[in-house]
Amino acid sequence: MKLGLDGKHALVLGASKGLGAAIALALANEGAAVIGAARSVEAIAALDASVDRTLGGSISALPLDLSDPASVDTLTAKLAAMGNVDVLINNSGGPAPGEALTLPASDYAKAFNTMVAPLMAITQAVLPGMRARKWGRIVTLTSSGVEAPIPRLAISNALRQSLVGWSKTLASEVASDNVTVNVVVQGRIHTDRVVELDAAAAKRLGKSIDEVRAQSLATIPAGRYGKPEELADFVTFLVSDRAAYTTGSLLRIDGGMIRSI
Repeated sequence: MKLGLDGKHALVLGASKGLGAAIALALANEGAAVIGAARSVEAIAALDASVDRTLGGSISALPLDLSDPASVDTLTAKLAAMGNVDVLINNSGGPAPGEALTLPASDYAKAFNTMVAPLMAITQAVLPGMRARKWGRIVTLTSSGVEAPIPRLAISNALRQSLVGWSKTLASEVASDNVTVNVVVQGRIHTDRVVELDAAAAKRLGKSIDEVRAQSLATIPAGRYGKPEELADFVTFLVSDRAAYTTGSLLRIDGGMIRSI
């Protein structure tokens, strides 16, 4: 199936590892010219060596620290000047665990300025070019906590919801320009973040990581954690010509973990 991504320009945030790296590689192997933005430009440069050169894609790097306003401003200025980003993958790290009962408001404000506000600013920087060309794809990765809040992840549960509402609003504003805006809800995908959360749970509960992981797997009908490559393939289809009529949607890739319809 031809996805129509040959020669498209894609920007993937958090592309140095995990889901961001998997998505950057999948897009490049569909012929896209990918810019990976993260703190570790060396890791992104190394990722380029894995691209199948016969397919015409590539991966280059730009430095980005979402927690540093100056870094975000530098990137948005470059993007506005370039004006050629066709695909944007919004991918940010998650905050530390904590309970809603005890976390101060200042922690929410700090996290908002790291995992929400920068994504909005970067999206606004690439949208004028997308709208002018009458083609664009914006996908924001988020946690299953937006549909089924996860215990002790109060900040993540709260702030990721704001990105869902923003994405839905934006989708209706740019749909007539053939720009789609969607949110992908990930379940337990085997990344460093999930490993860290399992380790934290094991320490808190006084159990082994294997015991914690077994309890987690018991809640997933598929009986396993997802692979980053599986999510990357899903996202690659979503940003393709084949998914042009899908916008304003919340789409799951969770092995059946979320029980609600």
